[in-house]
Amino acid sequence: MTEQNQVYRCNICGNIVDVLHSGAGKLVCCGQEMQLLEEKINDSGSEKHVPVVEKTDNGVKVKIGSIPHPMEENHFIEWIEIATDGKIYRKMLKPGDKPEAEFEIDLESINVINAREYCSIHGLWKSV
Repeated sequence: MTEQNQVYRCNICGNIVDVLHSGAGKLVCCGQEMQLLEEKINDSGSEKHVPVVEKTDNGVKVKIGSIPHPMEENHFIEWIEIATDGKIYRKMLKPGDKPEAEFEIDLESINVINAREYCSIHGLWKSV
């Protein structure tokens, strides 16, 4: 069974699916069941992945890791997103970009901000 906001990846072609509606079926790609990506929260190793959320004058800035994450051709942050009050904001990144995203949102009317990011090698991470 899939649940809203889960992320699945095809281990053959690399296709990624973000679930919009919960359902009883299984997600299949390239003839095989897709892998559910678990949201990691504990950094280990030299690269840091946990999103760090900072308030700005116009909303929030999300930086990836306590030290900047590599943004190389074969190892980079593909996207950063924040979710709050039923809305999701996502920024797509590419090699050479800074591993961060700014989102202009009205902080006065927001209860909680959750941040996630996807690393091309180390998978899905979320803020704590």
